[in-house]
Amino acid sequence: MEIFCFARFHARPGMQEKVRQAMFDVQGPTRMEEGCLDYGGFHSVRDPDEFYIYSRWIDMHAFAEHSALAHTVRFIEAMEPLLDHPFKVTLAEKLW
Repeated sequence: MEIFCFARFHARPGMQEKVRQAMFDVQGPTRMEEGCLDYGGFHSVRDPDEFYIYSRWIDMHAFAEHSALAHTVRFIEAMEPLLDHPFKVTLAEKLW
């Protein structure tokens, strides 16, 4: 069953460009992963400090493998001090 991942990131004051760069750096290797079906980074049109990542995976196993890869671990480590909230992602299944 496909897994959808949604992540919201709200940058600390002055950290907007660092958040954007961290998201850019991880997108290439993530898109190349065999289990990744779709991946996109987004920037809020209303809040300049708010960013999102949406990704779609072939199954939970593929997402679990992604979570353990070095580029993903580096991304999380880089993002945590840039955010004004704890790092969190939401995993979901499509309803229809």
